[in-house]
Amino acid sequence: MNNHITTIAFDADDTLWVNEPYFQEAEKEFCALLEDYLPQHSVSQELFKTEMKNLHLYGYGVKGFMLCMIETVSRISEGTASIQLINRTIEIGQELLQKPIELLEGVAETLDVLKGKYRLVVATKGDLLDQERKLKNSGLQDYFHHIEIMSNKKESDYQKLLKHLDCKPEHFLMLGNSIKSDVLPVLEIGGFAAHIPYHVTWSHEQHEHHLEHSNFMELKSIDEILRYL
Repeated sequence: MNNHITTIAFDADDTLWVNEPYFQEAEKEFCALLEDYLPQHSVSQELFKTEMKNLHLYGYGVKGFMLCMIETVSRISEGTASIQLINRTIEIGQELLQKPIELLEGVAETLDVLKGKYRLVVATKGDLLDQERKLKNSGLQDYFHHIEIMSNKKESDYQKLLKHLDCKPEHFLMLGNSIKSDVLPVLEIGGFAAHIPYHVTWSHEQHEHHLEHSNFMELKSIDEILRYL
C-alpha cells in the first residue's frame, strides 16, 4: 500500500461496534406486531419500500426507521391500527436507541497501535445524537482526531470531509463494512479503502459484484489492516 497514508477513517456501525443485528431484531418484532394484517415477510418488504421512499427526507438512522415503521403501520392497516399498536412501534424504536455498545473484536487493540502514528477519524452515517451517544459509550472517543456524522457517503461527501481535514485523497484510507458506502466513493476520488465484511448487512448497502482495484483491500478483520501499513 501507499506508505504516504496520514489519515485513517473508520465507519462506526458494524465496523467498530454491533449495529445491524439490533435493527434486524427490531424489525422482526415489528413485523410480528402486524401479522394480523400481512405475513411477516410481506411486512418486511413494505417497511423496506417505505424506508427507500423516505431516505431522501429522513436520511439514515433510528429516528427515520421509527417514522417509517409508523407510516408502514398506517398504510398496512389502512389507518385502522390501534393507538396501542402505534405506541408499541414507537417503543421498539426507543429501545433500539438504548442498546448497549458491543465493540467488535480487535477494534480497541487496532486503534491502540494506530493512535499517534496516524490521524484517526470516524466517518459514519446516522442520527447525530445517536451516533454521539454510541461513541461516548464505546470508550473509543479519545482515539479520534475528528468525528464526522455524515448525511450520506457519496463522492461529494468524502471530498467535503477531506477538504475539512486538509487531506489529499492519496493520503486517505477508509475502513468499513459497506462496499457501497465505505469503499466505492473513496476509490472514485483517488483514496484508499479497506472492506471489512460483517456477517449481517442491510439490503440497501449490499454490493454483489467482485471488486478489484489497486487502492482496495479486502480484510477478514479490522486488525489485518496493520499488515498493510
